[in-house]
Amino acid sequence: MRRIKATDLENFIARAFEAADVAPADARVVAELMTRADVNGSEGHGIFRLPQYIRRIKGGAVNVRPNIRIEREAAAMAVINGDNGMGHLVMRFATQTAIDKAKETGVAWVGANWSNHAGPASLYASMPVEHDMIGLYLAVGSANHLPPWGGLEMLLSTNPLAVAIPACEEAPIVLDMATTVAAYGKVKTKAQRGETMPVGWMMDRQGQPLTDPGRANEGFLLPIGEYKGYGLALIIGLLAGTLNRAAMGRDVVDFNADDTTPTNTGHVIVAISLEAFGGVDAFKRSVDGLVRDIRASKRLPGVDRIWLPGEQSHAKRLDRGRNGVPLPPPLLANLKELAIELEIAPLA
Repeated sequence: MRRIKATDLENFIARAFEAADVAPADARVVAELMTRADVNGSEGHGIFRLPQYIRRIKGGAVNVRPNIRIEREAAAMAVINGDNGMGHLVMRFATQTAIDKAKETGVAWVGANWSNHAGPASLYASMPVEHDMIGLYLAVGSANHLPPWGGLEMLLSTNPLAVAIPACEEAPIVLDMATTVAAYGKVKTKAQRGETMPVGWMMDRQGQPLTDPGRANEGFLLPIGEYKGYGLALIIGLLAGTLNRAAMGRDVVDFNADDTTPTNTGHVIVAISLEAFGGVDAFKRSVDGLVRDIRASKRLPGVDRIWLPGEQSHAKRLDRGRNGVPLPPPLLANLKELAIELEIAPLA
């Protein structure tokens, strides 16, 4: 793969959104968050999504000049109306609202409706960490690829969960997971690269393993932990979707196949202040100690290292910050076509 500097990625993404009539300041915010996704190793949520985002903007499915606002609130909660804006803009606003409220109340729960796909869950769960807070993020996925356990009808999505917990000297613990074995973005990147999927990601409608990502529409994703993953996807959808009067179940729009319909995507961000619990430094040192105990614990034969959630992303962040983000040739070709279509300078 070819390595591209993060600054070059960010500048190209910003140029593309500006060419699609996104306000320059908003284009820069979305570009920075998308680039951060790539630098962290979330390839299915970074610049890979740019052509799709532009298609939906051009199709009228996304409002490029949204009035993102607080629709309902109390001391420790709020509901954000995203006005069908880019999900990155909506969730940055929602997360900052949660952080501000948690500084006063100790904990804050902020939901959002009329949003869009916002990239990886870890982006927003990690933002409160910078303020000595724990971040918790939930969302309804932007397409249904999961049936109820034992069923065939696609009524649920990958409905992700992310939790970020600050440490002192160690990297934060950051869990970012779909409620399916693999997120659908990983299926799409496998298809673009001409790779096969591992057995266990998807199943066809006859109950057989599906490993060809080009045939993904012939089957469905499998939930983590079998029926437990199905239950978790359902609960997250109710909290992030139904509670916020956002899309859930049959109302979810497949943004992979539909470039004209607003999705009314729902999200939740929770910020928990460590200071409200007392002893910020003591807590963070305790996290350090636990991380080191786990890392140094006895391993099975053949296991080189025990990883903590978020450590591999942290390692990628350090590598890609120094050496650039690796992009495969098919994606580079797509981005070149996009630059020609938008009449902008190509990716450096």
